[in-house]
Amino acid sequence: MAQQPDGLPGVSYVMPVLNEVEHIEAAVESLIAQDYTGAFEVVLALGPSVDGTNDVIAAMAAIDPRIRSIPNELGSTPGGLNAAIRASSNPVVVRVDAHSVLPRDYTRIAVATLLETGADNVGGIMKAVGDTPFEKAVAHAYGSPEGLGGTQHHVGGKAGPADTAYLGVFRRDRLVEVGLFDEDIKRGQDWELNRRLRATGGTVWFTPELTVVYRPRSSLRKLIRQFVATGMWRGELARRFGAANALRYFVPPAAVLGILATLILGIVGAATGATLLTLAFVVPAFYVVVVIAASVRAARNGVGTGLWYLIVLPCIHFGWGIGFLLGFLKLTRNITERTGR
Repeated sequence: MAQQPDGLPGVSYVMPVLNEVEHIEAAVESLIAQDYTGAFEVVLALGPSVDGTNDVIAAMAAIDPRIRSIPNELGSTPGGLNAAIRASSNPVVVRVDAHSVLPRDYTRIAVATLLETGADNVGGIMKAVGDTPFEKAVAHAYGSPEGLGGTQHHVGGKAGPADTAYLGVFRRDRLVEVGLFDEDIKRGQDWELNRRLRATGGTVWFTPELTVVYRPRSSLRKLIRQFVATGMWRGELARRFGAANALRYFVPPAAVLGILATLILGIVGAATGATLLTLAFVVPAFYVVVVIAASVRAARNGVGTGLWYLIVLPCIHFGWGIGFLLGFLKLTRNITERTGR
């Protein structure tokens, strides 16, 4: 890996951006404020934002020449990432999300881990942090077992090889070698890229020393759209690359099917007087109890957070689960156009 005179490899931060006026300034400022002493550049791939995002970026770039923007002609996340990578020049590529805020030591720790382990990609923990009661409820779901399962890149774990990593700090030569991000995969492209890195003899490394603040979606509509789209693509990837590679992802859709099926059976039983069928209400009733109990725990972060959790948690479960079924069973057309971001 080529290094600068100070012994540290140069770093290129790459970020696709579309309609992120609420978060983009904080995200970029967290890159400029890194305590990494090596050379760096920030390359932003801009989609056709309509909320003033591009004006904010233009103002920042006018002040700091290390920030530059290029058009994201495809408009998708992987298209923007690839465009930014191709426009960058340093041997280390740091993927950044417009909803993420990197701690000051992120790059320094990540590059040191990359050099020490010989890994192709290094990632850490995504720490969701919200400001409003709604956002706090979503953030709680990201790190809870009943929410997104409490996986290591949400709650932490032991450092070592992993299947995938949040965001990622990559060796540029290996990214180029495996063909960058697959532009046909609009969600879950990080998992698929890491699959190729591992399949070609590389290592994806998780370290709990890296923690990135992530800003959740700010409205229920945006949240539902996010999880339906994410579920659809996760189902698509499970179908493409084999269900055995993603058995835990079948839990939400199986639960959704079970709850809906028993709810229908219970309604039929109540309408026809079939006592045995009415007992099927036990399953959705149990789910309601689980949601209420989880919401009581979430209320430790505020009563408003707990009340929102009553809505947020089922929306995440059902949005993701239904999306997964649509993607896995190919029950939706034009998945690429529908879930571009």
